[in-house]
Amino acid sequence: MPSAVLSRPGALTALRFGRAALMGTVAALILIAGVWASWGTAQHVMLTKGRESGTVRVARCGEEVCTGPYEPVSPGSQPRDRVVVERSAAVREGRTYTVVIKPGSDDVVRSGPAGVLYAWVPLGGAMLLASVVVAGGLRRTRAAWVLAGGGTAVLTAAFVAL
Repeated sequence: MPSAVLSRPGALTALRFGRAALMGTVAALILIAGVWASWGTAQHVMLTKGRESGTVRVARCGEEVCTGPYEPVSPGSQPRDRVVVERSAAVREGRTYTVVIKPGSDDVVRSGPAGVLYAWVPLGGAMLLASVVVAGGLRRTRAAWVLAGGGTAVLTAAFVAL
């Protein structure tokens, strides 16, 4: 026997709308967080005009960061004895990488296609997570597949490029 609350047509519509609004908000927040996490690095890699760019030969790696000398490529950039690059599976001792210096620091981020893809990895993960919310909470399987496919493409392309 249906309950009194759900027997009204308006109540069922309100519950459906509430679920859609809540799950849509959750999915949007996940995607916004992915963009926010990616933009911290991506802005340096994608908006390179006026930034110092060059190469770093990784001399030593610790647990979280790697260091090495910086050789400038862009005009006005000065060589440095030591710059810091985040350690990841894509950074190895003895190899040389093209980098962009973060303004006002000795921190560098990888540039070029590999750097751009690596910067957007958090968004790829957020797209995968949001696809589950869209499929389960919003019951929009096609949109979920598009999100999952996009996230998988970003993560796979970053893995291959690095």
